[in-house]
Amino acid sequence: MQSPHAARFLDRATPPHIVTLIMLSGLSALAMNIFLPSLPAMVAYFDTEYRLVQLSVAVYLGVNAVLQIFVGPISDKLGRRPVILGGIACFVLATIGCLIAQDIWVFLAFRMTQATIVTALVLSRAVVRDIVPQDQAASMIGYVTMGMAVVPMIGPAIGGVLDEVFGWKANFWLLLLLGIALYWLTWRDLGETAQPSGLTLREQFSEYPELLRSPRFWGYALAAAFSSGAFFSYLGGAPFVGSVVFALEPAELGLYFGAPAIGYLIGNFVSGRFSARVGVNRMVLIGAFINAAGVAASMLVFAAGLGTALSFFGFMCFVGVGNGMTIPNATAGALSVRPRLAGTASGLSGAIMISGGAALSALAGLLLQPGTGAWPLLWIQLLTGICGVVAIGIVIRREGELARKDAL
Repeated sequence: MQSPHAARFLDRATPPHIVTLIMLSGLSALAMNIFLPSLPAMVAYFDTEYRLVQLSVAVYLGVNAVLQIFVGPISDKLGRRPVILGGIACFVLATIGCLIAQDIWVFLAFRMTQATIVTALVLSRAVVRDIVPQDQAASMIGYVTMGMAVVPMIGPAIGGVLDEVFGWKANFWLLLLLGIALYWLTWRDLGETAQPSGLTLREQFSEYPELLRSPRFWGYALAAAFSSGAFFSYLGGAPFVGSVVFALEPAELGLYFGAPAIGYLIGNFVSGRFSARVGVNRMVLIGAFINAAGVAASMLVFAAGLGTALSFFGFMCFVGVGNGMTIPNATAGALSVRPRLAGTASGLSGAIMISGGAALSALAGLLLQPGTGAWPLLWIQLLTGICGVVAIGIVIRREGELARKDAL
């Protein structure tokens, strides 16, 4: 394909427009959290227990992580366009199923199927790597993933209003309409960006060991996973810290809770502006350091006895900034280790990030108990932040060693 600068909107003969890529990454995040304010209403509708309805989040994340392992190799074999369109089509049908379900288990089955929209998220990043080189890819991925920063901030708010005015199903009607619109947009704007592999699917999946044996791939993937782990553990522990430790009202908690998302938006903007100039590795290192330093500063404030809701959530902005710088650049790095396996690398690194993040989120929820304060969450975030710095440090060191060998 041509240079991304030659992109013409709704013209499949040119690279996809940045708006299309942002929409592809954003709908997956919206589907995850828009209906959260409706959980109590859904409990009443299905006449079931809260824990079962809450599984609608867990099963979505679980299937999301598993699908990412398979989406990449399939797209490397068949091409990005058919896999993305197929994933969106499955999402639309699954959303219809969620709307007509009368039983909680039927609803959960369709909810699991909704996770096929992850193809749009994973492959939007692979599309970027298909059309531009590594450093420029990091910039574009930064802009693309801005959608994932904005959506978590506004999704539950929109869902709450829709639920209050029209009922819980209104959230899924909105997802249905957006899914149909995204299918049309993708059909019109996204041409094929990858040369389909000549390998069979079995041979395509057998390429995974090549990535798994690459220290650079692991360095980038773990840098993204540990950096995002600080954020995922926040998702699991911050509601407890806000409501129990600081006794915030729900409205106050909702206001404070979006602090990392604001930071993430800033970090994405920085990535978009400076990654091509500064370089992927340095951006990941700076982002991982900001992430860890923000948590460390929060811990020092708590240790001095000055910790407040404002200080706790305020310092979480630095976690968001660090993630916004680390994740796009680490993702671009992981996709560039073996460019011909960009789809496979995108799926595998995404699965590592999501599954690790989900585990850390659960760990934070498990360790936070009345009387512990915010310390278990802060320690988890600090340790994962430090591990992110170490991971990218190993990549930088290895690349330096290879450069010296080539110079000899």
